[in-house]
Amino acid sequence: MDELMQRWRDAARAAGAVDPAAVAGAGVRLLAGWREPHRHYHTVAHLRAVLDVVDAYAGQARRPELVRLAAWCHDAVYDPRAGGDANERASAELAGELLADLGLPADAVAEVRRLVLLTAGHAVRADDPDGELLCDADLAILAAPADRYDRYAAAVRREYAHVPEPDFRAGRAAVLTGLLALPALYRLAEPHARWEEPARANLTRELAALGGG
Repeated sequence: MDELMQRWRDAARAAGAVDPAAVAGAGVRLLAGWREPHRHYHTVAHLRAVLDVVDAYAGQARRPELVRLAAWCHDAVYDPRAGGDANERASAELAGELLADLGLPADAVAEVRRLVLLTAGHAVRADDPDGELLCDADLAILAAPADRYDRYAAAVRREYAHVPEPDFRAGRAAVLTGLLALPALYRLAEPHARWEEPARANLTRELAALGGG
């Protein structure tokens, strides 16, 4: 976790945090959430993967330091029993509290909250490169090779082990259908060119296996 904590410290400092103890405390709080035992996909591995994509395309963002903070916070609260966008709203609320306590400017805190909320539906305006970057990073797993995608889907199912199979199939099919209905899964030029086709193939394949294709 030392490498992740350093990435958190770097992102917080770049955004204007100056109290090392407060930054460390916020990082510990966030990592505790990402390590919760009920998580199987939404883990520190997902956090690291999202940060890696943000780093790779940071040059296309207006405020990459805030995108990194939003990546840290976007699944900071994750309860599979919560409905709708409750997790995203709770994660945005936590982001607001933690970042305000770090002394970040109000506009920066509000922007991170906005970015976190975008991950509920991944619908982003065309003039929002920071939102595009975060959402592209969050959905990068969809374009993984088929075997890795299948492991991702299985991990999500384990997170919803409390849901009976027919209900899970219906709910998951609705999620996949919603993703496939997006005009584009990836908005930045290079991710779109690289990932759009394999991601749609994976989603379509899983949807068919669920009986929804």
